[in-house]
Amino acid sequence: MPQTTTYLDPLTDFAFKKIFGSDPNKDLLIAFLNEVFRGRKHIVDLVYNKNEHPGDLITEGGAIFDLLCTGNQGERFIIEVQRGKQENFKQRALFYTSRLITEQAPRGQRSLWGYVLPEIYLVALLEDFELEGSQKTEFLHDICLCNRDNSNIFYDSLGYTFIELLKFDKTDAELESDLDKWLFILKNMSSMDKIPVYLRKPVFEKLFGVAEYGRLTREEKQMYDSSLKYKWDNKNVLDYAVKEARNDERQKALKEKMDSAAKMKKDGIPAGQIAKFLSLSIEEIDKL
Repeated sequence: MPQTTTYLDPLTDFAFKKIFGSDPNKDLLIAFLNEVFRGRKHIVDLVYNKNEHPGDLITEGGAIFDLLCTGNQGERFIIEVQRGKQENFKQRALFYTSRLITEQAPRGQRSLWGYVLPEIYLVALLEDFELEGSQKTEFLHDICLCNRDNSNIFYDSLGYTFIELLKFDKTDAELESDLDKWLFILKNMSSMDKIPVYLRKPVFEKLFGVAEYGRLTREEKQMYDSSLKYKWDNKNVLDYAVKEARNDERQKALKEKMDSAAKMKKDGIPAGQIAKFLSLSIEEIDKL
């Protein structure tokens, strides 16, 4: 059984849905989303929706969200935790939001409908990988449709917020905003044994209370432990794959060096010059 701490790891599947995915705790999700939107939106209430959306046809792919909610103004929010790098991640995000868009179209009399779409937003927490093409210090990406030439917003009612937790490395003394505090908690809560003084605020106090392992029922503890073990197993598999890939790259690079050294030696270039040029030892070159 996995070793547990005082508080849940909020980025496990079970804990994320327990903390943010139920009516009694929707104030936590509302508070978090309001910080993510940083004043651009103010969400007053949320309704949780079913998170599985099959395709219209059996042969069509469906979409399963971590959380799907409707805001008080009809906005749709998809909230996702992405734990490992996934091929075509950006395309997957587009597919998810497209599912919600196409579902709005009525069957027949589409012209009377007038293509009135709700605002649709995807908020994704990226735990163990970085967004392709992003800057080293840039951890929050707020994306909408804009004009490529002048950056004027073309349509801002379809938005994507990607948060790279790997790049969020602020210490407790560097936390400036409530969003900083939320991200710090998501990354570090499972390693804390009590709520720090600098997080003494009603919304965070409730968050820590909901995430206290000792308050779970026996069944919930079993579900959380399984979720935590699943996360650790996946991380071990990923770490091993990365290690093997790096070993393969090193072996390939060494072989290329040795092949180059052999050709240079055959051309009569002194071993000392070859060693200096290719960062090899004289002994390695003499063995060729």
